Amino acid sequence: MVTLRRSLLAAILALAAFPTSAQERAITVASTTSTEQSGLFGHILPLFTEAAGIRVRVVALGTGQALDVGRRGDADVVFVHDRAAEERFVAEGFGGPRHPVMYNDFVLVGPAADPARIAGARDVAEALRRVASARAGFISRGDRSGTHAAELRLWREVGLDPVQGRGQWYREIGQSMGPALNAAAAQGAYVLADRGTWLSFRNRQDLRVLAEGDERLFNQYGVMVVSAARHPHVNAEGARRFVEWLVSPVGQAAIASYRINGEQLFFPNAPQPEPARPS
Repeated sequence: MVTLRRSLLAAILALAAFPTSAQERAITVASTTSTEQSGLFGHILPLFTEAAGIRVRVVALGTGQALDVGRRGDADVVFVHDRAAEERFVAEGFGGPRHPVMYNDFVLVGPAADPARIAGARDVAEALRRVASARAGFISRGDRSGTHAAELRLWREVGLDPVQGRGQWYREIGQSMGPALNAAAAQGAYVLADRGTWLSFRNRQDLRVLAEGDERLFNQYGVMVVSAARHPHVNAEGARRFVEWLVSPVGQAAIASYRINGEQLFFPNAPQPEPARPS
């Protein structure tokens, strides 16, 4: 009994020493594979944990799946890159408000042989038109990710339905960016990639960035706290502190400082107005 009382007293003293509750010291973030596979989280999350004393567990999925995790209340924060889907998430009452955090861009990657002749193209619609016309191999993530949503939006602008070429030149793999790049490298195919994952990708073989620079390739990331009104069990306080840190000067500087071979992967823009959302 004495031992039990001492154990209870030790637990009470330990809790008193830390004003933040055990729940507040851990949060779950549902995010995109690009933030994970690029190495960004490995860079910034230890800095946040050191500053706030809150551990972060990441569930890395395509954006559509990450938003579904938030809808179910299985995460405290959603950190993704499909503005239209994010705005629906907020409008439906699953979380918010939405905060812009950072951006980079998408690039159209393909084999050095470039059978569709798109090298140097700055009009991504024309580049995709050439890929379809040449029936050159194209790897689609096909996983409801932000990158997949961007790819489908670009095909719509071209006025083409690439699914008609499914199983021939157009191949959906239902996987994240890393496996999609691996598939493109193995098959000598084209693929739309976020620049962050591309810069951190090691198995390039003869893949090259062939089309870039079109304003339609802009890639914005946003973050939202999951609604505690919908899901009372979520760690709203820990989530709020994480979001506030991300958009603070300290968090924004941490994002900007992440580089690979001297090249910056993500560009913070929390305090800046966002460009108009692509239709």
